[in-house]
Amino acid sequence: MSSQDETPENRENSETSQSPEAAQSPETPKGPDAPEASGNRLRKELPEEVRAEGNTESPDAGSEPRKPVLTGRQRLVKGLWPPRVSRAQFIVALLLFGLGFGLAVQVASNSDSDGALRGARQEDLVRILDELDDRTQRLEEEKQGLEDQRTELENSSDQAEEARKQTVEKEKQLAILAGTVAAQGPGITLTIEDQKGTVEADMLLDAIQELRAAGAEAIQVNGVRVVAGTYLTDVSGGVAVDGNKISAPYRFKVIGKPQDLEPALNIPGGVVQTLEKEQATVTVERSDKIIVDALRPAKRPDYARSSSQ
Repeated sequence: MSSQDETPENRENSETSQSPEAAQSPETPKGPDAPEASGNRLRKELPEEVRAEGNTESPDAGSEPRKPVLTGRQRLVKGLWPPRVSRAQFIVALLLFGLGFGLAVQVASNSDSDGALRGARQEDLVRILDELDDRTQRLEEEKQGLEDQRTELENSSDQAEEARKQTVEKEKQLAILAGTVAAQGPGITLTIEDQKGTVEADMLLDAIQELRAAGAEAIQVNGVRVVAGTYLTDVSGGVAVDGNKISAPYRFKVIGKPQDLEPALNIPGGVVQTLEKEQATVTVERSDKIIVDALRPAKRPDYARSSSQ
C-alpha cells in the first residue's frame, strides 16, 4: 500500500507513536531571555539559604549595639573594683592592720633606742662593753662569795658559830643597804646644776637607777638617803625625795667602784647627755673616800615576818 492511500486512522496512530517527552517538552525558547528563565526555574527549586545564627537580626531592625570585648587587664580590674568584702574578711584585714601597726611601732622604738649607739664613737662602744664586762664580773664574784659561805658552813666544825659570824656580817651589809647605818668607801660625787629649772624627778630617778645598775652600794642625795623604797616626785621649785623637798644643785654621793660608776653616767644617750639637753650642767668627780652619813629609821614591817620564826 502506498502513502497516498493513508487513511485518517493511520495518521492518528502515527502521531500517537511519538515519545511522551517529545510531546510534553516545549520547544526551548531562543533569544536573550532564555538564560534568565532557566535561572529562575533553578532558584525556585533550591531551598532558601539559612542565615548564620549571629546574623539573624538585621542591623536595621533597631536592636541594641553589641558590647565591646574586654581585655584581660580590664576584666581583672572589673573583678577587683569595687571590692566585695565579707564581714569575716573585714575582721581579718583589721587584725592584720593592727599587727602591722604594732610591729611598725616596735621597730621604730628599737630604732630610737639604738640610734645613740649607732652614732657612738668607737671609744664609747669600747667603754660600754667594758662596763658590761665589769657588771658580769661583779655578779660572778657575788656568786662565788655565796658559794664560799656555803662551803664554810658545810666544812666548819662549829657550824653554829660560823653561821652566827656570817649572820652578823650579813646584818651589816643589809643595814648599809637599808640606810640605817653610815657608810664610807670609794666612789663618785655627781653634781647637777639646774639654773633654768628644767630638771624633773624622772631624770634624777634615771640617774639613781643607772648608778645602782653600775654597782652603787650607798647613795645620798642632798642629805636624803636613797634606799630600795625611795620615790621621787615633782614639786614647786624642786623635787621631793621620799617626801623631803630638795632643790638645785642636786648633789649625789655614791659609794662604789669609780671605774664603773662614771662611765655608766657618760654612755651615749645616758644620764649626762639627757641632762645636758635640758641645759643643765653636770660634773662627775671620783674620790677614794666618800662618806654617806644620812640615815633612815629602821621600820618594822607590818606584815612580813622572818620565815625562821
